Amino acid sequence: MEKNSKIYIAGRSGLVGSAIERALLRKGYENIIGPSHKQLELTDQKAVETYFRLEKPEYVFLAAAIVGGINANNTYPADFIFSNLEIQNNIINACYLNEVKKLLFLASVCIYPKMAPQPMKEEHLLTGSLEPTNLPYAVAKIAGITMCQSYNRQYCTNYISIMPTNLYGPGDSYDLQNSHVLPALIRKFHEAKESNAEKVVIWGTGKPTREFMHSDDAGDACVFLMDNYNGNEIINAGVGSSISIKDVAEIVKRIVGYEGGIDFDPSKPDGQPFRQMDSSKIHNMGWKHKVSLEEGIKTTYEDFLHNPNVRM
Repeated sequence: MEKNSKIYIAGRSGLVGSAIERALLRKGYENIIGPSHKQLELTDQKAVETYFRLEKPEYVFLAAAIVGGINANNTYPADFIFSNLEIQNNIINACYLNEVKKLLFLASVCIYPKMAPQPMKEEHLLTGSLEPTNLPYAVAKIAGITMCQSYNRQYCTNYISIMPTNLYGPGDSYDLQNSHVLPALIRKFHEAKESNAEKVVIWGTGKPTREFMHSDDAGDACVFLMDNYNGNEIINAGVGSSISIKDVAEIVKRIVGYEGGIDFDPSKPDGQPFRQMDSSKIHNMGWKHKVSLEEGIKTTYEDFLHNPNVRM
């Protein structure tokens, strides 16, 4: 990308989209566009095509998606597959119709089989059954990857796909019913501290492991790949280590300053038992994460405290 290239971030205000924008600005890219959801409905094919025809972006980061944790995936499975397919289809095809130079599609670690070998390598995709609790979302993301690869094969486009691990950071959703595990833990422990609750109840057994990466590292990885990678293979981006839900809950508890107990509810689903990616490909290209889990949780908790609107 040239410093004056016109860059469109779909999902600009979201967790990853805002991190991509911060990464671009740090590197001197300033010609960034990305209307809000109210300004452009990405599930509206005609609206998306009109926007691309008028704005003519040169580079596109597709970070827009309907996302959530286990409860949201279980509650809104039709929305998760239908809306995400619409968003992806509309933007990817608009990129082709308007001769966008390069597209980066943001997929997810949940695309890998439930019992994939650990750490999960890119070649493990489609080698086994998916985790049922996020099946509709994962299928949509796999379709997006396949669409990018298919356009590359048929039309010689330059569409790449990144698989970030579990993400968290400033601007995340802290909704207790629909958010991902780490922001939900931050809110649970904070509210328990405020109310002097005797204990915090956490879904599942606490035994599953997850690999957590700060959104600023994800944004940096996206810009790195846009500048340094051209290929049809998917690329993992993670930190190279995982931690159990029980242990991450203990870290959040300590950072928040909650002094009560923790109870795990085994009647609730655990989700995928293990989740750590092999990120050796992107590491060998020269990219590595910078934000430690402890530091990242501290700054995310500060964001939670100073931005009451994110608690909605």
